Amino acid sequence: MPQSRTILAVVADESGEVFEHPELLMAGSSGLTARLPEADELIPLPQGSRLFTVPDTPPVGFDRRSGKLVTRDRLPQSWGEGSIQSVCAFLTPAYTRTLLPAADWQRKQVELPLWSYAAVGWCEEEERFYAAAVKVDGNNQWQPEHFDDRKLEPLVRERVAAYPDNRLYEQLSRCALDYHCFAAKNLFFGRWEAPLPTSPVCNSRCLGCISLQESECCPSSQERLTFVPTVQELCEVAVPHLETAENAIVSFGQGCEGDPILQHETIAEAVREMRRQTPRGTINFNSNASLPDAVDSLAAAGVESIRVSLNSVVEQRYNAYYRPHGYRFADVIESIHRAKKNGLFTMLNYLVFPGVTDREDELRALSALIDAAGIDLIQMRNLAIDPVMYWRAMGLEGPGTGLKRMMDRLKAEHPRLQFGYFNRTRENFYPVGKELWEMQGTDSAGACPPEGES
Repeated sequence: MPQSRTILAVVADESGEVFEHPELLMAGSSGLTARLPEADELIPLPQGSRLFTVPDTPPVGFDRRSGKLVTRDRLPQSWGEGSIQSVCAFLTPAYTRTLLPAADWQRKQVELPLWSYAAVGWCEEEERFYAAAVKVDGNNQWQPEHFDDRKLEPLVRERVAAYPDNRLYEQLSRCALDYHCFAAKNLFFGRWEAPLPTSPVCNSRCLGCISLQESECCPSSQERLTFVPTVQELCEVAVPHLETAENAIVSFGQGCEGDPILQHETIAEAVREMRRQTPRGTINFNSNASLPDAVDSLAAAGVESIRVSLNSVVEQRYNAYYRPHGYRFADVIESIHRAKKNGLFTMLNYLVFPGVTDREDELRALSALIDAAGIDLIQMRNLAIDPVMYWRAMGLEGPGTGLKRMMDRLKAEHPRLQFGYFNRTRENFYPVGKELWEMQGTDSAGACPPEGES
């Protein structure tokens, strides 16, 4: 950081009250290796972000006087000597974390919930929080200020009443009101990107699956869809949205379902019917892309963009996280190639994790895939998982090169590659004059002008 800024470690007491540590400078972690953040890896904490504790896990930082990396489990004597625990940030959408929180991970006693954890500090001179993050998308439609539940509830009741026999509307009402899914809320607000969950089953067994977990160690965020909607049910939800919504997108592949590619025949039939009824709006498909032939049929039916989910372009790491059943990593890569050959706007839903995503072999493999397949955009999504659980599953040692540095290198090697965080309308697949959204610097972050998923 510039000499004029002192970023202190942020800690919490036993009750969860958050404050700066007066003798400890902020550190972050790449993998489980603590280090000093670089200046371009920190921005003012974005509005809408939240702070969490890492329960009973002491913070790690740099001693303000000696400059040495230390673990502190208590406050200094002048502050009462109370016990403390680490604090982290859960970033608002559109921001990618650059470092994990620095903590004494060996002393962590519980499995953390399926959230993404970012390093956070307190700027002494500016009296505000800083987070280890970069902004990767200028779309502000996903900010919490746009999702007022007081206005939402009557809209949900009205729509469900209008389609009393449509199970999908009933499912999406739960997603909007109980799980607070922004995409589901968009449907009832009649705007932007809306979801079309379709599949109750999946052929991956992801470590961080948010709709189905094999054990009680880290509960899923919501219950999974239990039925396959009919073509009529899908069209009753999608067509009105496509016909009338501002910046209309409908997306298959949501957090409350398995993978929609296993229902590709039903989806292809539904997409053909949607396009028979209206040419308006964008139809997107989020998937693990495990069935290449299905990608061909979906493109032929009228799907316009695809977002392929990956945590890694290195097969061993992909398999360790996705734990595929009945398909191979090679099938996913083949699907990416076919998507582009079929004319789809081709995105990666890249589940990034500092210390894994930014390793040299990962960067080389990703760069080769971008070249070979012609990938249009990488959505730099923060992987929501307990850091220790994921790190052990990957079987790695040592830190990465830095996510910001990795992104800069990719852009230098692939000038037309775009970074982002959300799906786009077809009118904005290739925005004129904005082939790459320039990541915000430290001073300008959080003040990006509005432009106009998850």
